[in-house]
Amino acid sequence: MELAINTSKLTSKSQATIPGKIRKILGVRPGDSVAFEVDENKKVMIRKASLIDFEFAKALEGTLSEWSSKNDEEAYCDL
Repeated sequence: MELAINTSKLTSKSQATIPGKIRKILGVRPGDSVAFEVDENKKVMIRKASLIDFEFAKALEGTLSEWSSKNDEEAYCDL
């Protein structure tokens, strides 16, 4: 596989556009979901999200209730 390095600027809402060349390599289209993985060296990998990613997130959902307060909603509403 050819090495693909592209850049994208963050918006004021910390959003970034995935460059077209990268979208093509990942096989993602508007409406698709992506998964981000961060390793111990803070290297971030992005890939098209799979069904197991959604199942994993759903399984964790019930264990994260300590972060579902009104204060948390106010603190993180812009993310």
